[in-house]
Amino acid sequence: MPKISVEVPQELLADLDDHVGEEGKFVNRSEAIRASIRKTLDLLDEIDERQGRQTDER
Repeated sequence: MPKISVEVPQELLADLDDHVGEEGKFVNRSEAIRASIRKTLDLLDEIDERQGRQTDER
């Protein structure tokens, strides 16, 4: 799996960390970020489909 590096504002990272760990919804930061990316891309696909911009499945 490729690795990427991003800069994240401290306030966003702190909010993310509230959802990670034994008491959180995600095991680690990577899982939380992957889930967020998937959800965002799904939402963008839905918007494109409604706007008639969706041309094919990938």
